[in-house]
Amino acid sequence: MATQRTKNQFCWTCDSYQQHRQLNKAEQDALKERLGRASVGEFWLCVNVLDPDTGTQCRNLRTGANKKPFARPIKLPVIE
Repeated sequence: MATQRTKNQFCWTCDSYQQHRQLNKAEQDALKERLGRASVGEFWLCVNVLDPDTGTQCRNLRTGANKKPFARPIKLPVIE
């Protein structure tokens, strides 16, 4: 299995620079359906842990060039 690409980018919901990763196949499929788009390869997911006890992550979406691509933040739910 290939290692996912990650990068440190600004997350506007965390209000700081946080680690982001590319979406996996299941997450891409869910986002394509939600947005009605054919491609979502430009999106990155914030993996900042908000609650250390539960491991809950921020999961805010951004693109590589735009930290706030939506009027309201879109947070991708955990895909099983």
